[in-house]
Amino acid sequence: MTGGLPDPRLVLPTEILRPTWGARLRRYFLTGLVIAAPLAITASVTWWFINFIDGLVKPLIPNSYLPDSYLPYPVPGFGLIIGFVGLTLLGFLTANLVGRSLIGAGEAILDRMPVIRSLYKGVKQVFETIFSQSGTSFRKVGMVQFPQPGMWSIVFIAQEAASDIAESLPDGNEQVGVFLPCTPNPTTGFFFYLPRREVVELSISVEDGAKLIMSAGLIQPGEPNGKPKIETKPPVNA
Repeated sequence: MTGGLPDPRLVLPTEILRPTWGARLRRYFLTGLVIAAPLAITASVTWWFINFIDGLVKPLIPNSYLPDSYLPYPVPGFGLIIGFVGLTLLGFLTANLVGRSLIGAGEAILDRMPVIRSLYKGVKQVFETIFSQSGTSFRKVGMVQFPQPGMWSIVFIAQEAASDIAESLPDGNEQVGVFLPCTPNPTTGFFFYLPRREVVELSISVEDGAKLIMSAGLIQPGEPNGKPKIETKPPVNA
């Protein structure tokens, strides 16, 4: 091919290549929405949580100790601070012998109440499993073929089936519990047992798995702020 001037029929006018005002306004609006929406949602959830804790803790505090009684406006977050300090002191007292004795005496009283006993033990076991630092529940992410063979879904791997459950299942010693969350709300889903060989473990964190589910696959693991990695390709030799 010989060099020369480009064909004028193939050159687009600058007016066509230049974005219109409508396109610019739409881009500016979407950029502002991406910046403002996460901040607004985070602020709203934080404000709701503070007011929720204040509504639970403030009625338990005498009015003479509330700053709202001496100021012309309410002080948000005071109940949250008192609740945090109270739970920390409760944990400190429980760590010693006297605190453990008091907790044991209280649990012995609750153990004699038929309905409350089951409710307390169930809720306590759930909280101990979720907040335990040494637990193994939901520490791994995997994939299973669901809802039909050939279709893969993200799951959170739980513990192996208990002995009572494993005895009733085929290959009970190899059964593992998995939680299959729904998109975009990972707090709802399905829990079921299946053979461990049918679970493909992934080397990603639970947080990355939750982001992958909540974004419907738009935010892939290893992508900071949801932006895909830019892969550089080696130049093609002419």
